[in-house]
Amino acid sequence: MKLWTGRFSKETDARVNDFNSSIRFDSRMYAQDIEGSIAHAKMLCAQGIIEPEDCEAILSGLGEIKAELECGKLTFPSDAEDIHTFIEQTLTARVGDAGKRLHTGRSRNDQVALDLRLYLRDEIPRTVSLITELVRTLCDVAEKNVGTVMPGYTHLQRAQPITFGHHLMAYVFMLLRDCQRLCDCLGRTKISPLGSGALAGTTYPLDRAAVAESLGLEGITENSLDGVSDRDFAMELLGALSIVMVHLSRFSEEIILWSSFEFKFIELDDGFATGSSIMPQKKNPDVAELVRGKSGRVFGDLTALLTAMKGLPLAYNKDMQEDKEAVFDALDTVNLCVSTFTPMIATMTVIPENMRAAAAKGFINATDCADYLVSKGLPFRDAYKITGAAVAMCVRENKTLEGLTLEEYRSFSPVFDEDVYAAVALETCLAGRRLAGGPAPEAVKEQIAKARKELEKYEA
Repeated sequence: MKLWTGRFSKETDARVNDFNSSIRFDSRMYAQDIEGSIAHAKMLCAQGIIEPEDCEAILSGLGEIKAELECGKLTFPSDAEDIHTFIEQTLTARVGDAGKRLHTGRSRNDQVALDLRLYLRDEIPRTVSLITELVRTLCDVAEKNVGTVMPGYTHLQRAQPITFGHHLMAYVFMLLRDCQRLCDCLGRTKISPLGSGALAGTTYPLDRAAVAESLGLEGITENSLDGVSDRDFAMELLGALSIVMVHLSRFSEEIILWSSFEFKFIELDDGFATGSSIMPQKKNPDVAELVRGKSGRVFGDLTALLTAMKGLPLAYNKDMQEDKEAVFDALDTVNLCVSTFTPMIATMTVIPENMRAAAAKGFINATDCADYLVSKGLPFRDAYKITGAAVAMCVRENKTLEGLTLEEYRSFSPVFDEDVYAAVALETCLAGRRLAGGPAPEAVKEQIAKARKELEKYEA
């Protein structure tokens, strides 16, 4: 039976029942719905709105329902309207009139807003935990590769020497900012809308602050219309999750490139790659490709919720039922991607000799050659032009800057001397970039230490 049947003179069309029902997806919030109802019932009793014996019956009944749902004795009927109605009607069938008193001073509008906030209160820390596990893994791999020389790129062209450890730490700091965003969002999510009613509160003397405190929330919504009609906390979460997927997608693109024969900087473990049905030589980076592809799914969830909310007048509108599927899908997708990505990184094989060979052939020490000339007193623009001419000759003759003779160097400028070879050695180029945040091994070690210190915030 519908909670709202008193106003209507005929049964709802079966097609509308199915279209209107949300039980197939909001049933995952059953624990939060029961938690919120328990807190509400205790407050009603404390305020003298319901009798202690009714409160006791409600609490006992809700506890039984939760236990039976968790063990599978009680299941969700497909024709139920939503999780809130199902639990209330099940409770009433078991404890009688006491169950009917649970909804006193409460609307499904503030109830569902609370349930979603409680669900995200529980789920956001789980996502943060998965991301920090990935960060720890990246720090471990980076630590082993602080001296592994590789080319850094701009425009996908070899640019300057870095190390593999330095490259991985770039993603570490991206992911740490993702954790910060998620935790920041969590603070705005942990606010109780209960007591907002349908839109205008209630005449019952509810203690909203006591309910919020008992649920471990950090405050109450300050306006009843706002409490039931906005989902900015959910939109903010989807925005943060979308940025997580941007970072994972970019990283996936590099994994795909690095594992190709054209690069061969890494090799993925057999457990995290697939083969071809027709080409026996293939080893495909399907995990990375799927992560890259699933980013669009999360972006779509964000776009769906923004679009659903953008034209809604206050207060609640049924359009807002679309919030949960978008939020649940985005959380599930990000969690799945991160939890699969982490062991893929942990088990991949790094091939340092291929990285260094690519660095040696890319003239990525050209800037250092120019800086060498500047140290000899030449203006940078002159040094730039001289080095460019030397590189052009190397390209024509299939040579490297390290392989030029001193005579060849001096054909471009007489200031070149024997010490040029030390200046353009890749290890020298790296060692000189020891500024904070740079690729020098000691600078990368400092970055790893800072990242590990940041991780302690999420382990407390």
